[in-house]
Amino acid sequence: MSSTATVATTPEGIPVIILKEGSSRTYGKEAVRVNIAAVKAVEEALKSTYGPRGMDKMLVDSLGDITITNDGATILDKMDLQHPSAKLLVQIAKGQDEETADGTKTAVILAGELVRKAEDLLYKEIHPTIIVSGYKKAEEVAIQTIQELAEKITINDIDLLKKVAITSLSSKAVAGSRDFIADIVVKSVTQVAELRGDKWYVDLDNIQIVKKAGGGINDTQIVYGIIVDKEVVHPGMPKRIENAKIALIDASLEVEKPELDAEIRINDPKQMQKFLEEEENIIKEKVDKIVNTGANVIICQKGIDEVAQSYLAKKGILAVRRAKKSDLEKLARATGGRVISDIDELTPQDLGYAALVEERKVGEDKMVFVEGAKNPKAVSILIRGGLERVVDETERAIKDALGTVADVVKDGKAVAGGGAIEIEIAKRLKRYAPQVGGKEQLAIEAYANAVEALVTILIENAGLDPIDLLVKLRSAHENESNKWIGIDLYAGQPVNMWEKGVVDPAVVKTNAVKAATEAATLVLRIDDLVAASKKTGGPSSKGGEKKPSEED
Repeated sequence: MSSTATVATTPEGIPVIILKEGSSRTYGKEAVRVNIAAVKAVEEALKSTYGPRGMDKMLVDSLGDITITNDGATILDKMDLQHPSAKLLVQIAKGQDEETADGTKTAVILAGELVRKAEDLLYKEIHPTIIVSGYKKAEEVAIQTIQELAEKITINDIDLLKKVAITSLSSKAVAGSRDFIADIVVKSVTQVAELRGDKWYVDLDNIQIVKKAGGGINDTQIVYGIIVDKEVVHPGMPKRIENAKIALIDASLEVEKPELDAEIRINDPKQMQKFLEEEENIIKEKVDKIVNTGANVIICQKGIDEVAQSYLAKKGILAVRRAKKSDLEKLARATGGRVISDIDELTPQDLGYAALVEERKVGEDKMVFVEGAKNPKAVSILIRGGLERVVDETERAIKDALGTVADVVKDGKAVAGGGAIEIEIAKRLKRYAPQVGGKEQLAIEAYANAVEALVTILIENAGLDPIDLLVKLRSAHENESNKWIGIDLYAGQPVNMWEKGVVDPAVVKTNAVKAATEAATLVLRIDDLVAASKKTGGPSSKGGEKKPSEED
């Protein structure tokens, strides 16, 4: 490893500077060793959180804010890792989280185990290229195994979808309320799902999540509509309207201010009065146009001035101002209305419908609930909890569960959890390895051991004996009919996990295998790490102003 300027020499012995002063270079076996150590360190940090009996992490940022979680993507995001190979795992976790919303720890831990097993092969002088080639072949077999064994699930299998949600929630801090939350999650996903051709599509952006500390987790509720985190603008307005006809307006109910500075000279009090009356008439005209459409609720993205508020209150209209654009879009989907940018274009056909629009107090805040639409394609989940951190962790758990249920609805396939699919993959890889032969056989067997290590970690985190239980699992899987035998981590015995209701989306497992293999092979192929010198001071290294070059 070098931290000074890298110098090469020509055949004539003339020195040539290649890297700038202060740059560092790690190369050869040392680079591989350092990268592997970084990946293993990240894996070690996540290992203890894996599985339903995993532990939590407390993370404190530079400002002293505390996060308590066992969500893999959140832990890696908050850890502020510096080593480039460690950052690579953060990207893998984020990619897994964005793609499938769950399985981040599976992907990172599997990547760590693949690198760990490869390290043993490197010490045996097996070239990284051969290991990478073996890993790629093993990846294909692993994905093929998942696809072959996966059971089909449809959107109508509500019980199975609920089991998928419960499985996802079992490893979270909210596991005690998993049945209750799973019910909300499944109702939300099935409500917003759309059939496009012969495939189901779920846009999770149509599920609004609102957090309010106070109460308990079991006070969390689903609203078949949208919650607008604003209060009614005027005290004289009604706080509850049934059979609401809702105008969704992306325009201000205020007198437009000129873009350029303008000066109006008034030399008579009557002129001043007339000017103010004219402003009032402009506002009144806008309000009348809305009222004439039959609207009795207005949700406005921009401002509503006091004059407009007074007129609307007199007409018995409930109005909300400065609503978020995203809320307006969700309201359009939920109520069947159309967002209007020009009040002159508003027609009765543009109005949305809801059975009830009501202002309610939640904790210390007032919110407007829009619910009871005919066929709401957008819903809301109001999360409650005794502590702010409990509410935050509940939100993370619900988002993961929403993602897994959406994955199953879209993909239509699921596998049993509890290590069942991992043992089956390892078994098939060990049978496949001798067919390949050569040094690649060792790489495929190493891949099988890495996949099996996921099950070992699950068992260890439950405080059970991994050696005894792995022998029992392998023995059970010798019989083809026992493909879903996994470990009941509470009873400490091999059982049929599908019958027990421990179900994972097939796409989560598939994506975790792909992501982990890509990360591991990327790390193994690096044999040179060149880091530029870190900048200190101002625009130039000498601290003064940078002088323009002749080329400038």
